[in-house]
Amino acid sequence: QVFGCMQKQGLQVTILSTCPVADYKTQESTLTLPSPFLKALKTKEFKEQVCCPLLEQPNIVRDLPAAVLSYCQVWQIPAVLYQCYTDVIKLDTVTIEAFKPLLSSKILKSLVKDVSESTKILKKLLTTNETHNNIYI
Repeated sequence: QVFGCMQKQGLQVTILSTCPVADYKTQESTLTLPSPFLKALKTKEFKEQVCCPLLEQPNIVRDLPAAVLSYCQVWQIPAVLYQCYTDVIKLDTVTIEAFKPLLSSKILKSLVKDVSESTKILKKLLTTNETHNNIYI
């Protein structure tokens, strides 16, 4: 429905997602992998360089990120998915910091004012969010 309201001409999509490192399929033990880490998956039309290694087979992407990327592939929209594999259940600053290399990418560069302030802003946002989550404990 979101794409139905958007002009597809000149559109480029960037998807950010996280999932458990246990979902990552590899020959080596996942205990030795530096967590969190990023992998990318892109449509055929996405011509820019990705900011991390591509996701290897037999790994899969699921749910909403997979649906958005599939839609973009079918409709020939340039898109890239950055999947962050993490060993924490709740989103934290360390996991979000894994996405930091993307701030220097061509498409996101114009959205960022000052990269040096990003860590401080993230910590403030997460601290505020944690306060609201304590209501349900």
